[in-house]
Amino acid sequence: MTTSIHPSPPSLSENQGGSSFSTGAPPPPVSQTAYTIAGISVLVYGLQELEPGIQEVTCLWLFHGRTRSRECMQPVAAYCIHDWNSRKKTQDANAAASRKLKRGLIAVSFDQRNHGGRIVDPLANEAWMQGNKSHAQDMFSIYHGTTIDTSLLLDHLPTYIFPNDDIAITQDLALGVSLGGHVTWLLLMHEPRISAAVVVIGCPDYIRLMTDRARRSKRPSYTNHTPPGSEFLGSDDFPKSLIKVVEKWDSARLLMRPNGIDDELLPPSPAVQKEIIPLLERRLQNKSALVLSGAVDQDVPYATSEPFLKFLKQATNKENGWWKDGNCEVRDFVFEGVGHNFSKEMVRMSVDFVSEVIGKA
Repeated sequence: MTTSIHPSPPSLSENQGGSSFSTGAPPPPVSQTAYTIAGISVLVYGLQELEPGIQEVTCLWLFHGRTRSRECMQPVAAYCIHDWNSRKKTQDANAAASRKLKRGLIAVSFDQRNHGGRIVDPLANEAWMQGNKSHAQDMFSIYHGTTIDTSLLLDHLPTYIFPNDDIAITQDLALGVSLGGHVTWLLLMHEPRISAAVVVIGCPDYIRLMTDRARRSKRPSYTNHTPPGSEFLGSDDFPKSLIKVVEKWDSARLLMRPNGIDDELLPPSPAVQKEIIPLLERRLQNKSALVLSGAVDQDVPYATSEPFLKFLKQATNKENGWWKDGNCEVRDFVFEGVGHNFSKEMVRMSVDFVSEVIGKA
């Protein structure tokens, strides 16, 4: 089921600079070390906080929103690392808990493609209403590219931070906000090493998201046809070649569209379930996701994610899901009164989820 949560603070535009991500308390101090890995400038948080004798580490990958940069994720890293380390200090001294809580936590952030120190063309980060005619191509290619960068860094990060191989990264998690939330969906689907994710105001269905954005932006490609939107896909704003790329990578396209599933057809027939279950096993087996959305988000409306989330929650329901044996958990929360914003309640819930997942490792 979808859980609604309230109250909440006012919305923060995804294009506003800086970081307002807060639990309500100031973020605690956290160490930060810079590396250049495969030509990408990477910030690693929490290395100095690792206790002597730590042999296993969880790595939390953090992804910022559109027009922002890696630095805005520093408070999230600080909250998560401090919370996990505090739990270790106050944990019960029994042997089982000790083994679990001996694990360390670090976090990583880097600029998404064409953002921060990697900027090439500022206009490519803007939307149609800001004059970017190739908004649909630009946004998908940027966050798809960031996903590829992450897989590369997953391979190479240990060779820089733990060159003696005395500490192993044995668990990788992802947390992304807005554009970073889109990245996180792709990683959860395509990167086997990402075992859990927090998706904050992100969307798993790019075609539904951009069709809605074209409607709200009053693009002629959407409005000048009967019925409106009937010829948006395949137009100059969303060309046929982009459809092919999206169908190859997008979460909703991979699991729903090839089998003719939409929000009018849930749950799928037993025959269709039989076709989908191998895909689910390959991509989401033993994974978990915390999905946090704003009820009044105009940039990434919850309605654009809802059909896919309904589909996934029906499949994974522990009591009567048709894929209940996949050990995949989806927690879906919608925050009343929140727009396109990573609210205090969302930050607190994210921090708790990260520590909970690490505690189960």
